[in-house]
Amino acid sequence: MFARIIPIVIKEFLQLRRDKSARFLLIVPPILQMLLFGYAATYEVYHVSTAVLDLDHSLESRELLSRFTSSTRFNVVKVAQSQREITETIDRSDATVALVVQAGFAELLRKGRSAPLQVIVDGTNSNTALIALGYVNTIAAGFAQDYAADLAQRTLGVKGMNEAHVTIEQRPWFNPDLNGQWFFVPGLIGTLTLIIIVNLTAFAIVREREVGTLEQVMVSPIRPVELIIGKTVPFFLVGLGEVALIVAVGILWFQVPFVGNPLVLLLGTSLFLLSTLALGLLISTLCSTQQQAFSTNFFVLNPFFILSGFSFPISSMPKVLQWMTYVNPLRYYLVVIRGTFLKGVGLDVLWPQLGAMAAIALVLLATSILRFRKSLE
Repeated sequence: MFARIIPIVIKEFLQLRRDKSARFLLIVPPILQMLLFGYAATYEVYHVSTAVLDLDHSLESRELLSRFTSSTRFNVVKVAQSQREITETIDRSDATVALVVQAGFAELLRKGRSAPLQVIVDGTNSNTALIALGYVNTIAAGFAQDYAADLAQRTLGVKGMNEAHVTIEQRPWFNPDLNGQWFFVPGLIGTLTLIIIVNLTAFAIVREREVGTLEQVMVSPIRPVELIIGKTVPFFLVGLGEVALIVAVGILWFQVPFVGNPLVLLLGTSLFLLSTLALGLLISTLCSTQQQAFSTNFFVLNPFFILSGFSFPISSMPKVLQWMTYVNPLRYYLVVIRGTFLKGVGLDVLWPQLGAMAAIALVLLATSILRFRKSLE
């Protein structure tokens, strides 16, 4: 058996060695995509275009607005003189956020009372709007706390801090600076691996069927199962190399710490690769041309990405979609790779994810082998 499988494996590596374009696609695009998505994919928002309108013209109002102008989160693009200018600026999308300080703002603060700050947000981009509102609340709360403390000190506690206050002391675990890249880069490793390996497996086999070499191999004494193993082993090894390459970029370039056990990551990666290889093999049995394989890959990979929890929390999805995520190997691999990278957890924590990927790999491999043998016969 192995005497017939090894020549197939050698043939695949020789074909990869002769195909310069394939070698280029396996090395350069993953690195470029890792760099591009590593910087572009983030939930953090900086330099939000902001318009301000100060109708109070007091020391307090200027101090509050200066906290926004000095913050990297906001970029004041318009200092309005009237409410109409604020409306026009938001309507033209020149600003996403508008801050309006009403007259009497300082007087209310000096009396120890609450003073409103009107925040107008362009809700067409709801994600940016919600994040920007969070930043506004943080800056306004910091100003209020500092002003109350200063007022209490100046009035000997008569005004300002007469009531009890709850102070939040943040203590983020595993990501002390809440660096968005530490969350996205490990997720990109799984996503890029899924895309590369599925495309590589599906297109390679469909290409051979198109040119007729697959049928030529099948007239030899080799059995279908041996051919499948000989075809998938090289892709598995190439997948391990791809993961190692992308992980190296994440660690060395983006400085994402790896605190876990490399063997746990290797085990999780192996199970994930088996699932993706089986998926690519299954797609190859359903398609007879490369155009069909491209369309099918697009149809399959997009839902896998969306339902993986990479960008959108699974808990926020409808129940039906949450159930669909249980058959998605990328969902489990993201937990494994983020857990090993940032948390350093081991098999005692990750065994449910590893078991789920193993089950998915077995089902997909069995289905793919049956379909592949039927298509060859």
